[in-house]
Amino acid sequence: MDWRGFAQQMASLARDLLAEHTLDDTLKQITSSAVDLVDGCDAAGILVLQGRRVMSLAPTDEMVAESDRLQERLQEGPCFDVARPESGEQVFRIVDFTAGDDRWPVYVPRAARLGVGSMMGLLLYTREEELGALNMYSRKPGVFTEDSETAGWLLASHAAVAFATARSGAQLQEAIATRHLIGEAMGILMGRHHISEDQAFEILRVHSQRTNTKLREVARQICETGAAPG
Repeated sequence: MDWRGFAQQMASLARDLLAEHTLDDTLKQITSSAVDLVDGCDAAGILVLQGRRVMSLAPTDEMVAESDRLQERLQEGPCFDVARPESGEQVFRIVDFTAGDDRWPVYVPRAARLGVGSMMGLLLYTREEELGALNMYSRKPGVFTEDSETAGWLLASHAAVAFATARSGAQLQEAIATRHLIGEAMGILMGRHHISEDQAFEILRVHSQRTNTKLREVARQICETGAAPG
């Protein structure tokens, strides 16, 4: 492993990640960098758990998405375990999918039929939160080594910070957009019905609760139709 060259590539990646403007672009940069920087990595993706549901983010190959869907169906698999906070796992390697693995006896042979030869995954985390798992795939067995794992850890460390920062930025932008949308809807209600700001907001709140609809969606309907909710 050319660690000096790798360090230069990681420095370049850090600058590239900082330059990304959206969460999707950041995640795509992370997974494509895994393929470019980690020896033997043919494909990569980020798996995030929501309860027992799996979100497959920025997969570089359909094989990654198929593996994630398989793990969700089986409720079993290495990425699934690493991404689950209570598991305590931070890294895994499956050296050879053709040899099977007692830890995941159902997932491994089925993933082999998808074309997976070997696999490595690392927990994406910061001091504040655990974000999911960065997973790397090879179509050949025996590819990922201890050097691969070290390189993966360095990449995952940068990726976790970039992921957390981009997600916070996306959440902030969404909050600003929601506030603007609600304000616009309240203005429509106030103008049409000659009511106060508090009364307009109460109409939104009551309709949201009664219909079990998010406040933002109620506001969007008003802005699109120009009328109070029925």
